[in-house]
Amino acid sequence: MKERELRGLIDQVKDGALSRRGFVQRMVSLGLTAPMATMMLAHHGVAMAQTASSAYAPTKAGGGGPLRLLFWQAPTLLNPHFAVGTKDQEGSRLFYEPLAGWDPEGNMVAILAAEVPSRENGGLAADGMSVTWKLKQGVKWHDGKPFTADDVVFTWKYASTPETAAVTSGSYVDIVTEKVDDHTVVVKFKKPTPFWGDAFVAALGMIIPKHLFEDYIGSKSRDAPTNLKPVGTGPYRFVEFKPGDIVRGERNPDYHMPNRPYFDTVELKGGGDAVSAARAVLQTGEFDYAWNTQVEDEVLLRMENGGKGKTTITEGGDIEFIQLQTCDPWTEVDGERASLKVPHPIFTDKAVRQAIGMLIDRTSIQKFIYGRTGIATPNFLTNPKQFRSAKTTWDFNIEKAAALLEGAGWRKGSDGIRAKDGKRLKFVFQTSINAPRQKTQAIIKQACQRAGIDLELKSVVGSVFFSSDVANPDTYTKFYCDIQMFTTTMTQPDAGRFMNQYCSWEAATKENKWQGRNIVRWRNADYDKLYRQGEAELDPVKRAALFIAMNDLVIADGHVMGVVNRPKAAAVINKLKTNVSGWDNSLWLIGEWFREA
Repeated sequence: MKERELRGLIDQVKDGALSRRGFVQRMVSLGLTAPMATMMLAHHGVAMAQTASSAYAPTKAGGGGPLRLLFWQAPTLLNPHFAVGTKDQEGSRLFYEPLAGWDPEGNMVAILAAEVPSRENGGLAADGMSVTWKLKQGVKWHDGKPFTADDVVFTWKYASTPETAAVTSGSYVDIVTEKVDDHTVVVKFKKPTPFWGDAFVAALGMIIPKHLFEDYIGSKSRDAPTNLKPVGTGPYRFVEFKPGDIVRGERNPDYHMPNRPYFDTVELKGGGDAVSAARAVLQTGEFDYAWNTQVEDEVLLRMENGGKGKTTITEGGDIEFIQLQTCDPWTEVDGERASLKVPHPIFTDKAVRQAIGMLIDRTSIQKFIYGRTGIATPNFLTNPKQFRSAKTTWDFNIEKAAALLEGAGWRKGSDGIRAKDGKRLKFVFQTSINAPRQKTQAIIKQACQRAGIDLELKSVVGSVFFSSDVANPDTYTKFYCDIQMFTTTMTQPDAGRFMNQYCSWEAATKENKWQGRNIVRWRNADYDKLYRQGEAELDPVKRAALFIAMNDLVIADGHVMGVVNRPKAAAVINKLKTNVSGWDNSLWLIGEWFREA
């Protein structure tokens, strides 16, 4: 679509001749996400649609008793800026809030902001170089201190300071945040920025209190007592935290939203596995909500027959995928394994990477394991449909994989394992402990054996695998093995943050305490160039094409392989009303949850 035609459509929306829905549908047909289309309207002066709160029925706060949440991957810390895993983001979201979040339709919803910035209210600069946020007044931290612009500016300084080693730093290092007055801040960009809703928004945007963290910015960041005893602005106040076990909160009597929250207490219990978590809701009714029910769909359907609850499935961009290490995880250099200085001794051979790609039976993984909760895909960037690359394919073919390896000089030995130049095709393949993942590992191992590749399967407890503990060698961010598999979440309705996981400057290393988002440590100058172009491309159609090209580049190289797109699946007890978004944390609006009479 040409720029003149696009501007004409936007003018029609402004004049009322074209509905917002009609415009969004038109943009989706051209390859944009619906949320990106709404961001484009906002940039041109059409205010975002606000999520109605009419679905919230309670007329007063409290009185709902306990809300019992079951997370089989338990939080290990409660500082959102160190949350390398979704479980830690979710635990933090009970207490901390961002300026805004994303609803299920991809609309931005004000939380600590007084309103969503727009051209109409003067929040968005016409040149794309800044956004001004008006803050809610009268908001208090849980210790009674007032929430002000100073806290927002401090959060930017904290996350952007390299020595802090915040996992959210990528959202803050290229901006400047300035205080205008006690309840106004302006975020300035270095260049025209098409997606301005990154910093201070949703999972990556939770605001922390300056008065409790200012003595722990930089190298002392891990020593802050508040890392484990959060003081936020959210609907629940902190009561207790046992890392890897339980988080407890109580209703915040000074919460800034009227008649909220409904529940008197909240308990986030960790441990166990996804099957037992689903059973505790769907069969026994012991808990109200079980997060991330990564369970074989056949099992979920049987449990639902008990009539106590149901499985909710929320569409989003999360992807279960496989990584082949680019560096040598078995050689230590300057106290660091998987160092950028030492390439992987075998995966430098593209024929090996391509062969492994042919040995992933995605069709069977979807059919026999995930069902409704996982859609087979070779892509990394998968959702929505119009954003999926049409160029990528997969071909499960053991014979073809074996022939490819044979042609590359990898010969079978007497034990059936292929080798070349003294190197054997024997790899350690790790993931977290979870039945669908272990079954997926088994399917892949069986195919690899037939092709002459030996896989040693390693399973790590989820609370360890997804831990932010920099001293633990078994975390997925350290990736101290050859192959690993997990789900990465798309926590905003834009591909920018999601696709920076393969930018060279995001490589996870000892220097950044393994907080870099590029866990596979893949580096490609062409990819970096495309990403930089996407950061500044204001034409939404061109920008979408750039992200599709990035997906194609990383998939074609073979170090990253999509397995299944995973919509958010959760077990919810009957009568519990939630508000889960596929573009934000599951607990993004937990203050709105209630139980029907």
